[in-house]
Amino acid sequence: DGGDVLKGVSFDATGGQMIALVGDTGAGKTTIVSLLSRFYDASSGVVMIDGRDVRDYKLHNLRRGIALVPQDVVVFAGTLRDNVTLGADVGDEEILSTLGAVCAEDLVRRFDEGLDHVMEEGGRTLSAGERQLLSFARALLANPPILILDEATASIDSETEAKIQTALAELTKGRTTIVIAHRLSTIRDADLILTLRSGEVI
Repeated sequence: DGGDVLKGVSFDATGGQMIALVGDTGAGKTTIVSLLSRFYDASSGVVMIDGRDVRDYKLHNLRRGIALVPQDVVVFAGTLRDNVTLGADVGDEEILSTLGAVCAEDLVRRFDEGLDHVMEEGGRTLSAGERQLLSFARALLANPPILILDEATASIDSETEAKIQTALAELTKGRTTIVIAHRLSTIRDADLILTLRSGEVI
């Protein structure tokens, strides 16, 4: 309808903090993280990283410093190795170490070919939890200063949740993290929890 999606939203996240965004669908949570990554620009107000307007960064450099872990993880047709590195030049030892750090080492053990196992497009042979751990490994390997978790644990079964929580602790260590979540377990360690309704922090 042309109205503002966000109304007077203002908050600071210092380095290494976890900020949680909660609220109903359409409250403005995803809009906030989309502005941070410049999927679109604010029509008023400013989004800043290290005291600098995000619009002043080259888009490539800005997005290289931000890792987005989505709810719906994309798995490509290709090897497990390719699905973790996403084309980056990384040795197997580092890949295996990264998978271990996010409790995803079972992905390698599960397949006879290990990292050379060819995944189906869409990752149909993986559970929702395994796909999520794969996305955590991608983010950890990228080693960004800023991490965005967009409903990253929404579809995880309770059996996998302990692994996910351990992986999250490793993944968020030393990073500024913005978490969109409905599960209390995901956000209980947050430094600040912002509840949004109709584009406002309530």
